[in-house]
This record gives sequence, C-alpha cells and structure tokens, in this order.
Amino acid sequence: MSNKSAASVSVQEPVDHSIEIGHGNSPAAWALVGTTLIGALISCVAFVMGSDATVLFLIGVGVMVVGLILGPVLRAAGYGVGGSKLKNTGH
Repeated sequence: MSNKSAASVSVQEPVDHSIEIGHGNSPAAWALVGTTLIGALISCVAFVMGSDATVLFLIGVGVMVVGLILGPVLRAAGYGVGGSKLKNTGH
C-alpha cells in the first residue's frame, strides 16, 4: 500500500483531446524514421552475416546516427510539424 495520505494525492486537470498535436506527420519525422530504419536493416543484416561484416554493421550504425541528426536539422529548416515550409501560402 502507499504511504501517501488521501490529502496529498492531487487530481489532474482533464486532458483536452480536441487539440491536434500532429504526431510527427512531417517530412522531418519521416526522414528521421526512414533513415533510422534503413540503418537498422543494414546493421541487422551485417549482424546475421557474422564477424566478417563488422564494417557493414558500423556503416548501418552510422546511417542511424545520420538519421538522428537529419530529423532535427529538417525541423529547424521548417519541415517539422507546423513548420514554415509546410504552410500553404497560396503559391
């Protein structure tokens, strides 16, 4: 049982589910996830091949690191959720 008394337990405010948060549906998020999945696939294949494919395994890890850098860079460039490059300006 908990050592907390009933008076110390707080009730949280209800969550407003009508606000759309985007869930990362943007070119930046897709680039990050896609690049990371490709790197993971390369690393998995190299792992199954054995110790002869150590360099290939490290290449896969490198591709995953590139993906982890690519996502925030694209978001900063305006390709994230609500980014300036994704706004419809009528042009």
